[in-house]
Order: sequence, then C-alpha cells, then structure tokens
Amino acid sequence: MSWQRVAINWNLRWIEKPYLARVQEPEEIRRRFERTARLMFHPPSGTRYIDRTIGPCPALAIGDDATKPLLLYFHGGGYVFGSPRTHAAMLATLAKRSGARAVLPRYRLAPEQPFPAAIEDACSVYEALLDAGDRPDRIALGGDSAGGGLALALLGEVLRRNLPTPICLFAFSPLTDLTFSGPSLVTNATTEVLLPAQRAADMASFYLGDHPADDPRASPLFADFAGAPPIWMAVGDTEILRDDTRRLASRLKSEGVSVTVEEAADLPHVWPIFHNSMPEARATLRSLGGWLTQQFSMSGDS
Repeated sequence: MSWQRVAINWNLRWIEKPYLARVQEPEEIRRRFERTARLMFHPPSGTRYIDRTIGPCPALAIGDDATKPLLLYFHGGGYVFGSPRTHAAMLATLAKRSGARAVLPRYRLAPEQPFPAAIEDACSVYEALLDAGDRPDRIALGGDSAGGGLALALLGEVLRRNLPTPICLFAFSPLTDLTFSGPSLVTNATTEVLLPAQRAADMASFYLGDHPADDPRASPLFADFAGAPPIWMAVGDTEILRDDTRRLASRLKSEGVSVTVEEAADLPHVWPIFHNSMPEARATLRSLGGWLTQQFSMSGDS
C-alpha cells in the first residue's frame, strides 16, 4: 500500500469523518464538498465539460463525440449532497481510459426533493437518451455510494419495465440497502475512515421520509435482476457498506448475472475519486477502464 493511502486515510478519519458526524445543514456540506472537489480533483488535460439538459434534468457532459460509447453516471453523496461537478474529474479520467464519453445528471436531492425524485430523474434521463438515439448496447450505467445504488435501482426498473438494457453497470462502494441490515454497518464502524455509521439513519430519513426502506427503487438489494447485463463493483474491506456489495453480488450470482467484485484492503469509501493523488485509485480506474473497453467491444465498439 502507498504512503498516499496512509495519508488520505488519516485525513479522512481525523478531519472528514468527525465533520460528517456533526454537520447538520445539507447546504453546509454541499458547499464544503464543492470547494474540496475544485481544489483536489482535476481532470486530464484538455477535458471539456458541456452543460446539457437531458429529459427533465440538467446534466454535465464530458465529450460530445457521438461515435463513442456513453457512461451514464450518478454521483454519490447520500442523496443529499454532491453534484456532477464534484465527480466530473474522476469520470473524465475513466472516460479517457475506456474510450468513452460521459454524462452526469444533476438529479434532485433530498431533503428538498425526497424519494422518489432521484429514481424518477434517473429513469427519465435513461429513456430520454434512448429516445434521442443512443443505443442501449453503447450505454454503461455507473455510480458511487448512493449514486451507485441509484444506478442499480435504475437497472432494476429497466428490467422491470422491459426497457432496452444497457451493456453493463459499474459501481464504487454502492449503497444498496437502506434498511441497513448488513453486518458491516456495525462490525466496520470503527475501521471505516469516512462514513460515520451513526448518521446512516439521518441520511435515510432525509431521503425516504416515511417511505419503506425495502422498496427496490430505494434499496436495489431487493430488486429482481434476472436478465441483467454484466456488473462490476468495487468496495473496501473496512467500509461500513462492504456488505452492501457482498450481499448484492451473492444475489446477482444466484440470478445468473455475471458479476465482478474488486474488494480492496484498507482503502477508503469511493477511493477512485482520489485518482490525482492515490496510486491505488489510478490502478482501479485502469482496471475498470479495461473492463469497460471489453464490454463495449462485445457490442462492436472498441
């Protein structure tokens, strides 16, 4: 493991995790994350961001070459904070490694717009892309944390509604179970360097209100994925959300879905976002980029 991993874990454990444990106002954490992203996360040289509207949603596009396959990516942030801009640098890096372009929707956030706003936006964006002529076998769904859960919930809805299925899906440290029944929420509460386990219920309350947490549109762990395309997931072994990935992977395999899981030792929640400073993050993006290239090549796109 690199010294950068040690330094980032230290910073997250002793600065960011205590902050997340005490912050109360969504606007405060939104402003802080936007500032941090501008300072720390930088795209490859020559990257061009394009503001778009897709269906009902504003979105950020990376690249506009329609001959390239598309990464439709949903940012993380507990359904409360984060934006396309906070995650754009990571997606620009991944797009370059996979020979793709990317679109990051600005889906509606809680508590101002609680469930089912986010999944409604995700479905609308996907259908709008299809209506505009994007081929489903050239679209990879992706996301991280809550955004990874949203991407998986979207896939569940695509399958339930018999819509054309994307070529594949990838997720970093996805939040798949808002009932928080995974053992790692307790067993990894101390080893987790970023997310305070005691705030999980607050986040769920912001997003769900009184809506049942086991709705598959909110907790894709409970969705039916029979007939799903290949799925790639990465999670750290010390994360409180580790078992969200492990249990979903087990369920997917039982339904005959091709699943690839990279479980990393002592890496933080959504570590690929630190691609500018952490070698392990760059290695994960290289690995995923190769996997995506392989998936797209199966549809005749390389």
